[in-house]
Amino acid sequence: MSLFKNIIYAHEHTTIDLSGIKQDMDCCLDNKTDIIEEFGKLAQLGVSRIIDQTNNGMGRNPNYVREVSEAVGITIAQSTGYYKEPFLPEECYRMDEKQLSSKMVSELTNGIEQSGIRAEFIGEIGTGKDCIQPVEEKIFCAASRAHADTGASICTHTTLGTLGIEQIAIFQKYGVDLQKVVLSHIDLSGDLDYMLRLLDKGVNIAFDTVGKNNYQPDEKRVEWLLELCKRGFSPQIVLSVDITRKSHYKKNGGIGYAYLLESFVPALLDAGCSRQNVENLLVHTPARIYNNPERDVL
Repeated sequence: MSLFKNIIYAHEHTTIDLSGIKQDMDCCLDNKTDIIEEFGKLAQLGVSRIIDQTNNGMGRNPNYVREVSEAVGITIAQSTGYYKEPFLPEECYRMDEKQLSSKMVSELTNGIEQSGIRAEFIGEIGTGKDCIQPVEEKIFCAASRAHADTGASICTHTTLGTLGIEQIAIFQKYGVDLQKVVLSHIDLSGDLDYMLRLLDKGVNIAFDTVGKNNYQPDEKRVEWLLELCKRGFSPQIVLSVDITRKSHYKKNGGIGYAYLLESFVPALLDAGCSRQNVENLLVHTPARIYNNPERDVL
């Protein structure tokens, strides 16, 4: 049974392949039957759109994603951009900031490779834990330029929720509209004061590792969200589970994509979060950020 309509999962991967660097085939999502089964359940639960964060160098496969979208009846928005070290393709080091930006703009306006499918947003572009590497900063600058040229939203990766302030500083230098920026994995920071500092700057944050209790317990995620919503920040927060491993699938003993709606959201409501705030987190906030009516999603 669906608790809400037009739910948007703000940070997922229909396909992803980080297995080469990680030397772990669990980090390769490439079984179409399994993902159709998982996403099919989401469609039954009221999910209408998934924001797919897999970009250049992460195993992106636009035609595969389109086939999954058509099979399950969920719109899947695809991305342009580059991830973070050490998962970057060679062109990130060879091309300069303007060239990287031009490629992003081309994928946003003309299409990804030869697929004819246009990227809907820029993401997930990332930084490591301790500092922003020069090539990562170059990608952030290129993404800022592409945003200025197209108005496309930007989603970032923060390693364990860190360096969000530093990411914002780069965007501010280029005049990026922070209302169209999502900083991902901020729940992993475990720091409510830090979350508030980010939100006060006008950026959006993602609690998108829901269910990954080995990093932070969901009880704390509920506690933080209650406080943030109490302070009026539900229009700047989005939710997801960010499944990146085969072992995360329900059939393989993991939480599965539906965990967010079947377990976490009911717990959040039971803890006293208002239905309106939860609807903001699941529906209205991601719709505002990723609303690009002038673009073809597929």
